[in-house]
Amino acid sequence: MPSLDQKELENILGVKINNPDLYLSAFTHRSYLNENRSFHLPHNERLEFLGDAVLELASTEYLYTNYDHPEGELTNFRSALVNYKMLSDIARRLGFEKFLFMSKGEAKDTGRARQVILANCIEAVIGAMYLDAGYEVSKNFIEKEILVELPKIIEGGSYLDPKSKLQEMVQEKRGITPTYGVVSETGPDHNKLFVVGAFVGSTEVGRGTGPSKQEAELSAAENALKNNSF
Repeated sequence: MPSLDQKELENILGVKINNPDLYLSAFTHRSYLNENRSFHLPHNERLEFLGDAVLELASTEYLYTNYDHPEGELTNFRSALVNYKMLSDIARRLGFEKFLFMSKGEAKDTGRARQVILANCIEAVIGAMYLDAGYEVSKNFIEKEILVELPKIIEGGSYLDPKSKLQEMVQEKRGITPTYGVVSETGPDHNKLFVVGAFVGSTEVGRGTGPSKQEAELSAAENALKNNSF
């Protein structure tokens, strides 16, 4: 039966683990259960759902308390902090990959799919920590390991994602907010391709593709900015 090195994980997280099963579940990807149907714990998606909310609350509270910026900028800061690329980098830095339980097929994929798995995993771990030790312990972990990236994000301007830039420019020029709509989606659930249009009013100003709606929207915003068609 799979298990975690509890002492090692406690050292990495900086917390005392009371219920190891919560953390074992947090590191269990859905695909692992497909190959190990007798596994006694659920996969990590419910914990991820909980951890995502805890992460958003702790990040929002920290930003509100420490940064006297307009609401729109604070939202952009938070988005840059909790996107899957940033979270996967943090999970890798913490050494989460060696704790993951997933199918043999998923284990071979080291690209974007692995990034998403790692990002979801760190949210699931936060959910497990919240249930196991409470909000303050979870918040301390988030501040120490995730919010520490905030100065770099602000100084480098990486919080200004294409959608934010497009929104600022369109609002300045036209006084309205751009919207996004799915033009098409193809492929099976585990390998979707979305085509999304960026619209100013009823006019399509950019189009993009991606494996998720969010990434296709970013691609559409980039396309609109490149074409300067609004």
